[in-house]
Amino acid sequence: MTPGETAQSARRTPAPGADHPTAWRAIAFLTVILFGGSLMRTVFAPLQEAAKLDLKLSDFDISLAQGLAAGAPVAIIAVPLAWIIDHGHRVRLLIALMAICVIGTMWTAFAGGLASLFLARVFSALGAGCATSVIISLVADLCAPDRRGRSIVILALGAYVGTAAGFALGGLLLKVLAAHPIVSLAAMAPWRATHLLLGAAGALLLFPLFFLREPARHEVELVGAALGPTLRALWAKRRFLGPLFVGQIGVTMADTAASIWATPVLIRQYHLQPPEFAAWVGGLILISGVAGSVLAGFAADFGHRTGRRGGLLISAVVATLVGVPAALFPIMPSVGGFQICFFFLLLTGTVCAVVASTAVTVLIPNEERGASMSAFGIINALVGMSLAPTIVTLGSRALGGEQHLAASLAITGVVAGLFSFAGYFLAMRNAPVSATQWR
Repeated sequence: MTPGETAQSARRTPAPGADHPTAWRAIAFLTVILFGGSLMRTVFAPLQEAAKLDLKLSDFDISLAQGLAAGAPVAIIAVPLAWIIDHGHRVRLLIALMAICVIGTMWTAFAGGLASLFLARVFSALGAGCATSVIISLVADLCAPDRRGRSIVILALGAYVGTAAGFALGGLLLKVLAAHPIVSLAAMAPWRATHLLLGAAGALLLFPLFFLREPARHEVELVGAALGPTLRALWAKRRFLGPLFVGQIGVTMADTAASIWATPVLIRQYHLQPPEFAAWVGGLILISGVAGSVLAGFAADFGHRTGRRGGLLISAVVATLVGVPAALFPIMPSVGGFQICFFFLLLTGTVCAVVASTAVTVLIPNEERGASMSAFGIINALVGMSLAPTIVTLGSRALGGEQHLAASLAITGVVAGLFSFAGYFLAMRNAPVSATQWR
């Protein structure tokens, strides 16, 4: 870094602990962006059985398009992304990522086979998934430390409302377009037309982003932009970050597998069709997202204010214990049992996600947050997102074929939940007092 760049960084970096107001309007706008990304990323889930039949794919093929396509690209760009998040212009990065998400969503409408579908899903997942880390970093600098739990709640609400809307709108548009196709899109299958319409709507969110200003960075421990010192600083925090990553990866595995394979289970085991369940699945996602986000945000802030070491993570430990039996939702004897267990799995997953994000923004120094989120992103993408859907399909094969998908999904969720509990418990034991008090 040149002397001029160093001076510029020093000018834009407030002193550690400096008080700064919370920009709730900007946070609300970023929440809308997160909503749009989550919707575009999720809409394929309720439509995947229609796409599978149209493209003549197998469960294993779908697991690649929904798992590996979503995880591997994130892992590949995680390190340069971390550097840009911590030291570059985050708003410009966010614009680029959302544009990539829009392209992927619209490209899905024209997929002709596994290869093109895989690439389209790469774009959708890469743009939406990486945008989340950028938005969290921006929001951390848009509000005071003691309000970050509540700001993460707002972000989580945007993400979960977007996911719920993806399910609900996907099922609704599939039904409407099948019965009343749009003249200009009449030649397209309903699942394709749905992606094209929602991708076009998502493109409208790009324009207001050009008016968003880059916020000043706060709580900077080291001003330098070199990656090596940052990685060494994170390695020194491995006793806390390692278990924290394990805990959240377990939750991600269970939630990813559940969100991807819930639709096929409902169709095959309970003999329902997307228009029959998309609305209430979306409703469960919305209610669990709202309730879990609010509960986790206030619980995290309360735990942090107690001053107890690891107090911020207590709610995550409790949530993982509840989530283990809830992972049995695919083998419930009735749709009602499926709904109850699925709700609690989503609820506990939301709590853990909000608490983990809050822990990073509160307990990790500013210039290491992007690197820590990206380090988690690499592991999470390769294991939680890429492998979890495929593990379920391999498990069903080992049990005797695709007809055993529900049992394999339940086993995967329970095992992942147990690992998650162990990770969060150890992270709580090894948590620091604050971002600047690690000894």
